Amino acid sequence: MSIQASDLARRLAEQAELVCRHYLCNGRRVGRYWIVGDARNTPGRSMFVRLSGPSAGKGSAGKWTDAATGEHGDLLDVIRESCGLLEFGDVLAEARRFLNLPRPERKPESKSPFAPAPVGLRETVRRLMANSTPIHGTIAETYLRTRGISASHGTESLRFHPRCYYKPDHYLPTETWPALIAAVTTLNGVITGIHRTWLDPSGCGKAPIDTPRRAVGFLLGNAVRFGVANDVLAAGEGIETMLSLRCALPTLPMVSALSAHHLAAMLLPPGLRRLYIARDNDAAGDVAATVLTQRAETAGIEAIALSPRLGDFNEDLRAFGIDDLRAGLRVQLVPEDVARFLSSATALIV
Repeated sequence: MSIQASDLARRLAEQAELVCRHYLCNGRRVGRYWIVGDARNTPGRSMFVRLSGPSAGKGSAGKWTDAATGEHGDLLDVIRESCGLLEFGDVLAEARRFLNLPRPERKPESKSPFAPAPVGLRETVRRLMANSTPIHGTIAETYLRTRGISASHGTESLRFHPRCYYKPDHYLPTETWPALIAAVTTLNGVITGIHRTWLDPSGCGKAPIDTPRRAVGFLLGNAVRFGVANDVLAAGEGIETMLSLRCALPTLPMVSALSAHHLAAMLLPPGLRRLYIARDNDAAGDVAATVLTQRAETAGIEAIALSPRLGDFNEDLRAFGIDDLRAGLRVQLVPEDVARFLSSATALIV
């Protein structure tokens, strides 16, 4: 984080409750925390913002964690998410506006919609990738197979870490568990974040911890990618959801945006002419599909929703099997894509 951004984050933290009341008005104060659904100001109780504490370091004010997703950050992240801002310069400008600070004289902001990754984040990502291996023959592959997922081609974005750190909270000791690591990347392949799924050492399920899934880094607009998108792409929320679809449509490029909000905000690759949206069968999935459809159509891209019978496509795969999943997808795909992506599926399943 730049010195300027660090100073703004510190000033916001000094007024943490006022920031929360303004940008997270659907929440409320509970003791030393502000409780709300998520950083987008959704009603709920899964995200908590620390309202008091030191100005930096462990337990500092303004830091937040979403227990449902494992996401965490500071009050600049709250401003970005709650206001739906993509450009980091706009986040800083909004923070200055809230704090009644003048706009500084400085060089023009980069036109990139993403801020450069802080040194600490780059080191975390580098270390996790360096200490992980391809998933073939690991506990991570065993875990995916227990979820009915047998397709492993085109999964270079997934890695296995045998002893990945997990910190329950600020006051409990750090633990280590095996983990499925997923690289979150930009459209041109630059890694901006990491998603971790901590696993039971047997590979038969997730680790017995409170938040077995957590993501860190710059997620907005980016995704976990399977295959290289050209003219047709499928996009959805969860990694397991999209890997389940990949079992049935192994040559169709796919991305996992990791959450409904991030799916709605996903950046669309140039040259795309058709987008399949693998919606989760819930209210958040409906909203994400609607928003992404509108964005795609505005960009001249045909958008088609793919709907599961149950909650998501991994549930369908486990409940009904691969043949039933293919049959359900056949009637939802454009006919030319049935021939292109579904007819050769059997030969590529491993």
